[in-house]
Amino acid sequence: MTDMQRKPLLAMTLDELKTVVQSLSMPSFAGKQIADWLYKKRITSIADMSNLSVANRTKLSEAYEVGAYAPIQVSTSQDGTKKYLFELNGRYIESVMIPDGDRFTLCVSTQIGCKMGCKFCATGMQGFHGQLSATDILNQIQSIPESQQLTNVVFMGMGEPFDNTDNVLRVLEVLCADYGYAWSPKRVTVSSVGLIPGMIRFLKESQCHLAVSLHNPIAEERADMMPAQKAFPISRVVEEIKQFDFSGQRRVSFEYTMFEGRNDQQRHVDALARLLSGLECRVNLIRFHTVPGTPFKGADEGKMVWFRDQLNKKGITATIRKSRGEDILAACGLLSTKHLMNQ
Repeated sequence: MTDMQRKPLLAMTLDELKTVVQSLSMPSFAGKQIADWLYKKRITSIADMSNLSVANRTKLSEAYEVGAYAPIQVSTSQDGTKKYLFELNGRYIESVMIPDGDRFTLCVSTQIGCKMGCKFCATGMQGFHGQLSATDILNQIQSIPESQQLTNVVFMGMGEPFDNTDNVLRVLEVLCADYGYAWSPKRVTVSSVGLIPGMIRFLKESQCHLAVSLHNPIAEERADMMPAQKAFPISRVVEEIKQFDFSGQRRVSFEYTMFEGRNDQQRHVDALARLLSGLECRVNLIRFHTVPGTPFKGADEGKMVWFRDQLNKKGITATIRKSRGEDILAACGLLSTKHLMNQ
């Protein structure tokens, strides 16, 4: 684990790094040099920053450290998906790396547990145990063995990203800025149940893709499954999204886990089509993976195909997402470290 006496440099923006070097009376250009070491060369020790003088490396290391730390465990699925476990001061988070041909996607966490309490989600049942710092979020991307191979990152792991907006936005800046990873925003997707204040900030301050956890278009039914519906009704969420332009390269999608008898009827097709009318978007239909202690059962394959086809007939682009990593509890809705916390 990181040394809490020293501040981590990992996930600092270029402006923040310039402030650091200024405070230590180092040359102003050293901020860009440090950014190169952190995000281009991915070093793990200040001692490796060889174009800084020994004196400046010493000064820097007295107050700061890189802040990267390795996962403590990896589980590998029969389909090649890998789930990484990270420890943070006796708490735990999980990240999932999904290979698909030459595409490598990492699903990262933004919180320890989650406050949202969605009744079908293992993370939500775990409860909330703390925010992840920007360092802890970016470390998941930087410290796995496949870091340099990653083609995409999705903020769909443990936690609600827009309940931790400042740190998420800082990580997005580092990922997409020229001084950082220099990724196209098209490689990054952030998922939310629809926390409107954070979502609006994200849509204004970033060009990354948005994915909304919808799961039921009927207000009363969604509220019974997802408590966030009461504070942030999905109708309001969609109206806010419609204020932004998704006709170009930026995309908005809606995640829709299908439950037998609960959100897979014709009335749900009709309500979903009305809700999303006029919005350039995609609906991703997701298989439900049984979570112990919940009353939900997944819709069968035939019903999912029917639902997809009905939406497509109404002009709503819908696809069935391939399920990955279920055998290692890495699929959608299954991430939980509750058993580790109770040891």
